[in-house]
Amino acid sequence: GLEKYKVETMIEIPGAALNADNLAKECEFMSFGTNDLTQMTCGFSRDDAGSFLKHYTAKKIYIRDPFQSIDQEGVGKLMKVCVGLARGVNKHIDIGVCGEHGGDPTSVEFCHRIGLDNVSCSPYRVPVARMAAAHAALKFGTTVTESVGVTVRSKL
Repeated sequence: GLEKYKVETMIEIPGAALNADNLAKECEFMSFGTNDLTQMTCGFSRDDAGSFLKHYTAKKIYIRDPFQSIDQEGVGKLMKVCVGLARGVNKHIDIGVCGEHGGDPTSVEFCHRIGLDNVSCSPYRVPVARMAAAHAALKFGTTVTESVGVTVRSKL
């Protein structure tokens, strides 16, 4: 018999985020690759950013290192637009985030606020991510099952 496969797309570049309505017509799941999306949106490499980001945070250009916590005013705004476009054509599409941002409490709360379904993070960050999801559910008056879920990404 024929196998049924689900189609997923990673949103790792701004162009993909801005074309989420077209992508959502063809797939069942989207995941933000926040490390790459941050690099592409902000225009700097994570490998080089350590030498200057501390100055940006000291001058309040960024509240926190955008590779540690989602830059809600830049990358986050792009993510929110993407979610709106995707759900506009496919209201049941599963949308998540994949990357170390999935284990950052501030980022998990942001993901909850913009309506993401799940976050993926490395195993050592799972307890923090679960606690952050529960806090977001309480803060915004939803049940934990309505809050963003946490999945484990293990290193192979």
